Amino acid sequence: MSTAIKIYQGRFGRVALLDMDAPLVGHAHHHCHILLKAGGADSAFVVRGETAPLRADTAVLVNAWEHHAYIHDAPPGDRTLILALYIEPGWLAELQRSLAVTAHPRFFPHKCVSITSATQRIVEEFVLEMWWADEVSPTRMEELLFNLIIAVISGFKGWRDLAGLLRMRPPAAMDPRIRQAIALMRDDLARELDVDDLATRSGLSRAHFFSLFQRDTQVTPLVYANVLRFETAVRRLSLSNEPVSDVALDLGFSAPGHFARFFRQHLGITPTEYRRVVNLFEPPAHAGRVEPPLI
Repeated sequence: MSTAIKIYQGRFGRVALLDMDAPLVGHAHHHCHILLKAGGADSAFVVRGETAPLRADTAVLVNAWEHHAYIHDAPPGDRTLILALYIEPGWLAELQRSLAVTAHPRFFPHKCVSITSATQRIVEEFVLEMWWADEVSPTRMEELLFNLIIAVISGFKGWRDLAGLLRMRPPAAMDPRIRQAIALMRDDLARELDVDDLATRSGLSRAHFFSLFQRDTQVTPLVYANVLRFETAVRRLSLSNEPVSDVALDLGFSAPGHFARFFRQHLGITPTEYRRVVNLFEPPAHAGRVEPPLI
């Protein structure tokens, strides 16, 4: 059974040290996502249909709203210790202006990159701090996190070129009918997703709605709806003491067990375990909602 060693959550996003022995379903995040192996067996992720190996000398990189899944292809009984970074682009932009476009759907040019021995040592330092420190200050966490991110992406020649990155941006305007559909989804998270109904309320055929939704968000309506539900669950588990069963009911799950299965399929652990291990720093400014992707 997969477990979480530590999770830190704050304005930087989330940092999780996960001990994995099972796969995760295909999903997405509004964060930019960096995955590093901290120990155990080699494994892999599938990012946009292509396998990206996770080894001690590689990092898996997932752009904001990029569909991906964890495939635990290690021998039976072997586990993989993963350092998973879920980074809020706004936090990075505060620290360095050229990182404002980490929300860009093509910010990471590669799904997997080699990392140097120096970066591996930074990973080891980060993991040791998470594992053994009784308390980590927000300043220390942000320093470790920023240094690690820069070490991983330092091989990208263009990331400091803000003008060049901005020229890569696709058209900024999301179709207003898709914005309306997202608003409807967000306003009623407990409602079972009905694509036909959303299409009708948006004034589109099902096929046209589906095509526009994927064009504007990079994911299917179901994946987007699951992101909204998962991030809302994380926020409520972190920021309140309300019973897990109440969170499950409010998000449309008929039983806490169904909610636990959904949560485990997306992160590898149960909602109860998440609440037990999370260390909360200052929450993100938009903690109350998940915004549409900046495209």
